[in-house]
Formats: sequence, C-alpha cells, structure tokens
Amino acid sequence: MRKLIIDTDTGSDDAVALMLALLEESVEVLGITTVCGNVPQMLATKNALMTVELCNKEVPVYPGADRPLFRDLVTAVRVHGDDGMGDCDLIHPTRAAEKTHAVNYILDTVRQYPGEIEIVTLGPMTNLALAILQDREAMKGVKHIYTMGTSGFGPGNTTPVASFNVYVDADSFRVLLGAGIPLTIIGFDQCIGESALHKEDLEKLASLNRLGKFAADCNRTLLQYNLKRTGEYMVDLPDAVAMAVALWDDIALERVSVHAYCCTADEVTYGQVIFYDRYDFLSVQHEVPPDNAEVVRKVDAALYKRRLLQALEGRQLRSFVQQ
Repeated sequence: MRKLIIDTDTGSDDAVALMLALLEESVEVLGITTVCGNVPQMLATKNALMTVELCNKEVPVYPGADRPLFRDLVTAVRVHGDDGMGDCDLIHPTRAAEKTHAVNYILDTVRQYPGEIEIVTLGPMTNLALAILQDREAMKGVKHIYTMGTSGFGPGNTTPVASFNVYVDADSFRVLLGAGIPLTIIGFDQCIGESALHKEDLEKLASLNRLGKFAADCNRTLLQYNLKRTGEYMVDLPDAVAMAVALWDDIALERVSVHAYCCTADEVTYGQVIFYDRYDFLSVQHEVPPDNAEVVRKVDAALYKRRLLQALEGRQLRSFVQQ
C-alpha cells in the first residue's frame, strides 16, 4: 500500500483534496502536516483537523512553519474566507494537533520508511524546504513528491507570472527544485477551465451527503469571489486536481520532463517558474541543466470530476489506484 504524507495550508480546496486521499482505501495517509499560506498556520491546522474528523479517520495532524523562509506571509483570505473555509462556521474540531513539529515528523517518517514515502504538497513548500535544509540526504529517500504549484504553461494567478503556492515562498520552492527528489508538478493551468466545478457540478456535490455538502459549503467564499471577478458560477479546486493526479495515474493524460527554474532575485518576477521543456531554440545556444521535474500538461477533466463525486459519495476506487 502506498504511504502518503500530505502537506497543506488548508483552505477550502485543500479540504476537498484531503477528503479524496482520506477516503481512498488503497493509500495510507500516515500524517498531515500544515503550513502557512491560504491562512495562517494555526487556522490551517484547525481546518485539517476538522476535515479528518468529518471523514471519521484517525490521521494525526502536525503543525509546521508559520512564516515563509525569508518574507512576510501573504494569505488568500480574500479568496477562501477569513477562516479559509468559506466563513460558514463549519470548523469546530474536537481533536488536537500533535506536539511534534511538522518538519521533524517528515524527517522521522522518511528515515523510518526510506524509499517508500510519497509527499503531496498543497501549499507553499516551507516545511519541505526546512526538512531538506536540515537533512538533505534523508530527504533524498522520499520516493516522490507531487506538488500543486507554479502556473504550469499559463499565466500566474497571483502576479502575471507567479502562482500563489510558489509566490508565498519561492525561496522554498527553489530549495525543493534543487533537492534531487523525483517531482511531479501540477500547475494552475490544469485546474481551471474544464477542470473547474460549475453550477451543475456544485449542485451534484452538495446533494451527495454531508461530506459533499461540506465540500460545497466551505467553497462558498471562493464561489462568490469568482462570480465577482469573472461573472462565472464556478469553483476551481487546484489542490483537488493535484491530489487526483497523485492518487490516480490515468488522470494525467500528458506529462513532459523539464528543467524547472524558480525566480527569486527580482520582485517583479518573484515566484515565476520557468520550464525548459524544449532545446531547439532558434538563435542562441543554451546550456540547460538536467531535468529536475515532470509537469502535467493535460488532465482528463471529466474523469477527475467523476472520481471526485464517486469518492465523496463513498464508492470505493481501489481499481483506479496506482500500484
């Protein structure tokens, strides 16, 4: 059985992603680590605890970094609500978080299961970077990392060139890219358009059961944000798309191997991730370092949505999981 650690800045789309993993019986979620990002770390921890409790699971939650490596924290409360979960008074966990710091938990677990641990990151990479900086050799024992980050091959959602999860702590993302750990990137470009949930999808979700209703309700602020911003009745769930790719190999229809470079020096381009995915440049010969990541270029949006509804409805998806 695959062993997962999920690192999250638990906002409303993170909660849906967590539910997908927690409800999938063919993977074992060993622990959830929290990081500042969508909301301050304390709220991210409460939101993760509540999501675990709603899924009737006993997965421990470990609080982690409460600020980026070098910069002040930028949150996304305008998008997800002041509590990160739609400001619907949904978050009342009865369980407590663990005392062990997330970074120590990650390192202890990777050392205990060398070559077995897969990590799914749904927020800024601060916890991962701190673990790498503390014990790079141990972290090389991570089997694979799946990250919801970068703009993919599209524009940024926080600046013209940067996506939120990278922009909050691009210095940490740069550490991750240089760590030599197998890495799959699911960019923001794969999480909008056909992959977003529209009115009919959200109505189906809310009518499923208490989990479906929770998933729909916690994204109300996100829905209102999108209605105001674009006029479209739509909820984009980037972290759920990333989790689907991590759980079910056939969600990703096209992947490309790249050398990924994260910009950190200039404020205007801070958080931009450049993918060297082609080497036939017309005018100048470039010496590009070896590939360090694969990037998902196309997902099966219809299959992702179907699996999302099936998972929250309680249908078992064992036959779809990577072996």
